[in-house]
Amino acid sequence: MLIRIGFEIALTAPAPVPSIVALSTHPDAPGRLIGSGKPRSPAGLGMTESWDIFGNVKHRLTLPAGETRLWSDCAVEQDGLPDAVVPEAVQHPVEDLPMAVTQFLKPSRYCDSDALMDFAWAQFPAGPSGWDRVQRICDFVHGHIQFGYHHGRSDRTASQALAEGRGVCRDYAHLAVALCRAVNIPARYASGYLGDIGVPYAGPGDFCAWFEAYIGGRWYTFDARYNVPRIGRVLMVRGFDAGDAAMMTSFGSNRMTLFRVWCEEMPAMSDAEVMDQLERRPEAEALLNLDTAA
Repeated sequence: MLIRIGFEIALTAPAPVPSIVALSTHPDAPGRLIGSGKPRSPAGLGMTESWDIFGNVKHRLTLPAGETRLWSDCAVEQDGLPDAVVPEAVQHPVEDLPMAVTQFLKPSRYCDSDALMDFAWAQFPAGPSGWDRVQRICDFVHGHIQFGYHHGRSDRTASQALAEGRGVCRDYAHLAVALCRAVNIPARYASGYLGDIGVPYAGPGDFCAWFEAYIGGRWYTFDARYNVPRIGRVLMVRGFDAGDAAMMTSFGSNRMTLFRVWCEEMPAMSDAEVMDQLERRPEAEALLNLDTAA
């Protein structure tokens, strides 16, 4: 399966603003990339690439005064299968977990699992498998939080999401992660592209948040917002919570004036035909005038 992914973001700043963006596909993202999954910028802007402790690809740049447009347009070839479902995956005793994984048992800025300990152990007692327990957590979060973009708030913690019962996709992920950690299941936040592939059209594109739980000897993908296995998920960032996985961190005043994201299935074709399609997209033709990749 071929999936076209990309974004266009316009930012307006009154003065130069140092910024860090995490707008690349993650090196661990399943599938084969065709084209560049890195952000592109106007000629002369300049971006410096680096990696954080989670393997996220990040770029440092300084937004100049006025408007700046960042964009990306590429394709990824995937197997077309939905997220894995492995009901027999076990929960590991803490003493058997790899040391690198135990860090994802601790509370973090937005996943305040220590505040949810009593609730989690009462609500989600151990079951036949670790998968069963994580799925019960997803079922609860999916039914408890009312989704709405107008409910979005950048400082909401998992315990607040539980108390308020509303939020956006990051709140679903934060609450599920915190509840997993509270019952000793390592969990980490993740985000990236997720288009309406294999499901009814749900509206304009956006980046999406989900989470990963360590059971059965590996990390598995779970999504408390949609709560069904999905096709075409493309990982961009992961971390303890959204504080580690912010798509953009700016150290000064700026305003987003345009935001578009696409993640859509393409018909089968050769790599050369894919690249030709990328270059022929009307939006891409206009963006190409801005110049090339960092």
